[in-house]
Amino acid sequence: MVRRVEFVDTSVLCNILDVPGRNQNRESVLRALRDEKRSCDLILPVTTVIETGNHIAQLSDGRLRRQHADKLSDLLGLVITGQAPWVLHTVEWGEGFLRSLLSGAGTGTPFSDHVMAKLGLGDLCILTERELYRARVSGVDVGIWTLDAQLRSHS
Repeated sequence: MVRRVEFVDTSVLCNILDVPGRNQNRESVLRALRDEKRSCDLILPVTTVIETGNHIAQLSDGRLRRQHADKLSDLLGLVITGQAPWVLHTVEWGEGFLRSLLSGAGTGTPFSDHVMAKLGLGDLCILTERELYRARVSGVDVGIWTLDAQLRSHS
């Protein structure tokens, strides 16, 4: 049986953290995390952490902003100590990353065409992280856990 690995998208992490305005699928995401996702390894890409932090920083209510910033901080602390349901993905921001990003991260469609199709740079960075991971490992089925239909079409 081939091991399954999935990169966690911002849409999923925002639901897990219950970020207001980005938590519409919270129950199904928590259920999947508890039930379905236990059978695969989860990777938390740096892009997901950055985008989630940005969504939290944009909350207008300062009390909620602090509450969710603390939740994200606590979650990242669990990642550091190995107690979270996923691990961080170590990725080098360098020539290899940028070359993969510009070429479309293994999708066969270059960066500028993805932008014209309204695939965001964050999503393309997650695809790039996944592609670089695939290049380093073998015998692993690698996907993306996302609620975003456009990103899902590339996973």
